[in-house]
Amino acid sequence: MVEAVLNIKQWGNNLGVRLPAAVARAAHLRVDQRVRVSVEGDNVVITPVDATRLTLEQRLALYDSKRHGGEQMTTTETLGAERW
Repeated sequence: MVEAVLNIKQWGNNLGVRLPAAVARAAHLRVDQRVRVSVEGDNVVITPVDATRLTLEQRLALYDSKRHGGEQMTTTETLGAERW
């Protein structure tokens, strides 16, 4: 088991730790990988998030106009130098 004792540092208004390379390798983590950070009891758990990219159709199916503010351009008249 790979293990490290780290100090928590202040980053702006947040707290953070830097994972040593050996820990990241053992956990199969890489730069820019998305992870979920959760608390389970007294433990902080870092879990990789599925990196499957959604298709346009899948993204559109998830669109909720109430949540995302509805239609952004509700007019058909030009607002600047647009040409239709």
